[in-house]
Amino acid sequence: MLWIMRFSGFFTAAMLMIILSPSLQSNPPAEAIRSTHLVKHLRLHRPDSLNRFSFRRAPAFPNADECGSVHSKISVCDPNLVHVAITLDVEYLRGSIAAVHSILRHSLCPESIFFHFLVSETSLETLVRSTFPLLKFKVYYFDPEIVRGLISTSVRQALEQPLNYARNYLADLLEPCVGRVIYLDSDLIVVDNIFKLWNTSLGSRTIGAPEYCHANFTKYFTGRFWSDRRFTATFDYRKPCYFNTGVMVIDLDRWRRVGYTEQIEKWMEIQKSHRIYELGSLPPFLLVFAGHVAPIEHRWNQHGLGGDNVKGSCRDLHPGPVSLLHWSGSGKPWLRLDSNQPCELDEQWARYDLHGHTE
Repeated sequence: MLWIMRFSGFFTAAMLMIILSPSLQSNPPAEAIRSTHLVKHLRLHRPDSLNRFSFRRAPAFPNADECGSVHSKISVCDPNLVHVAITLDVEYLRGSIAAVHSILRHSLCPESIFFHFLVSETSLETLVRSTFPLLKFKVYYFDPEIVRGLISTSVRQALEQPLNYARNYLADLLEPCVGRVIYLDSDLIVVDNIFKLWNTSLGSRTIGAPEYCHANFTKYFTGRFWSDRRFTATFDYRKPCYFNTGVMVIDLDRWRRVGYTEQIEKWMEIQKSHRIYELGSLPPFLLVFAGHVAPIEHRWNQHGLGGDNVKGSCRDLHPGPVSLLHWSGSGKPWLRLDSNQPCELDEQWARYDLHGHTE
């Protein structure tokens, strides 16, 4: 039986219910589909930076009876799959593994989830396979050179990493048969059945995300942007609201038809010459999509738990129910836990942390 973790009001008054995974069953291992593009570009070897990582093997997470059976060698094009895209890199690897673990643990039909991992590092596929032997996934190589010339300096160096921009190219990287995907950042955990998020209606919109229309939207762009009518005209005839790009449901079919990747790249080129924003990969998404986003319940992105982009101080949850906790900001739970200076909510993330030697 599944229980949903909920928080109401301030954290000190919160009540928590941990979701129990479905009863374990024996299933044959699913075949990992290797990206030919990845094999072409990478010679798999273990760099020194990966030697410090050791993850415990996750338990099996079978489908509940009502989900039906899933073939062990299912195709990525199977229409019954839920598609989730996450980046994998050395600095955030521990977070990505915890995110996948949380999704599987709380899903009613975990065997029906297909993960698309975007990488610019080597040897990560082997590590994922050893941690999640039954996981259905594919690894996609994202060439940093695609965006290196488009990236400008940001308020935080981590926001300048090329892999942060891989989300702009999901429609090109993933198979044409994948028409919808959930994109998730690496610094979050899901504490609800992800199928609920997958089934969100986008209507005529290309992306869906929790919107925050009371946020000060002007702060995401520079004075130079707001003083130039050539730029501000992009928001004519729409009411733009801030949304966080770390949790998005994306209609890839519509994205491909319209050509949104090229639109995002155009704004990145303008940024290089006019300095119209300060925050890395977020502002181009706001410029293209703000005001044209299918709203999703705020419970699906309780963001900001990593504090701001400078101090990374502790923060409480926003009032209301919670389906996803997101440590956006500079403070990451695994770093604070390792330094013995955790915030109260970091203990919730630790429930899904598989880092450590095999017992």
